Amino acid sequence: MKRSIFAAAAMAQAMFAGSLAAEPDRAGRTAEPSPFMRIYGTSPPPLGFVQFCERWPGECNPSSNHENRFAATPQRLSELDEVNRRVNSQIAPATDQELYGTAEHWTLPTDRGDCEDYALLKRQLLLQRGWPSSVLLMTVVRDERGDGHAVLTARTSQGDFILDNKVSDIRIWHKTGYRFVMRQSFVEPRLWMSLVPAGNARAGALASTPSRR
Repeated sequence: MKRSIFAAAAMAQAMFAGSLAAEPDRAGRTAEPSPFMRIYGTSPPPLGFVQFCERWPGECNPSSNHENRFAATPQRLSELDEVNRRVNSQIAPATDQELYGTAEHWTLPTDRGDCEDYALLKRQLLLQRGWPSSVLLMTVVRDERGDGHAVLTARTSQGDFILDNKVSDIRIWHKTGYRFVMRQSFVEPRLWMSLVPAGNARAGALASTPSRR
């Protein structure tokens, strides 16, 4: 991929980014965090994602309508909830080491999978329901234990909603309790954007068992 394309994608995404953290207003009160994540430049993508795109190149193609957020109508929010619960109940948690003998292997699961596999399957099912790929973004976080964890972000006009194999409910990103590390660009899916102000967005392997709460 040419460097100029990466630069253009980063610039385009930065134009649509919201603020990351809550800031005090003039009266000294803490304002509610923005419903939209803020990005801080590019980040090296997870190795498992790079290998996934090599095996499934069609899953990593850019969308033609990347500039617009998706309207989260009640029907569309219901779809997010339905797909999240459906995949969480149908796929049994298992580590990549158990399934493939490696620390990280991203794939579309059939019956068992790791956290990123849950997210990839949810993305595929939502694409089949008409959601554009530019609003369904693979995302890496640090979970409540500080471990690397993958979730799916639904980028809507109402905010960035998280589909997570650990919880059944759909939550706005800043209500998850996670520390957000990096996310796919909505312009170029093979490009990843840092969600860490310091710019250190490396997440390491995501091989922890995707236990549910």
